[in-house]
Amino acid sequence: QVQLVESGGGLVQPGGSLRLSCAASGSIASIDDMGWYRQTPGKQRELIAGITRTSSTNYADSVKGRFTISRDNAKNTVYLQMNGLKPEDSAVYYCNADIRMPLLYAYVGYWGQGTQVTVSS
Repeated sequence: QVQLVESGGGLVQPGGSLRLSCAASGSIASIDDMGWYRQTPGKQRELIAGITRTSSTNYADSVKGRFTISRDNAKNTVYLQMNGLKPEDSAVYYCNADIRMPLLYAYVGYWGQGTQVTVSS
């Protein structure tokens, strides 16, 4: 009853920019932490950017200064602005959100379906 739908991936040249979006929908009472992860074949999924409900942020060293995470609580949406993209940023990007459904007390982590980002000339 909760879905996270990502958009905005694609092919971009080195040095270019992309903006990813992830919208949560369904039976939602509140959303706590949200984040973006990425994964390449044969490697573990890694957290690259996180944001709390009050918009405190944290970043992996590999993207600090190039990527910016933000959220719109009214739209239940989290964004990832990616600038200065490098070939090593190529991966499948996933969003994650801790969501509480109505009448429940616990937050549960939900994942988006993933969106491919390819950085290549």
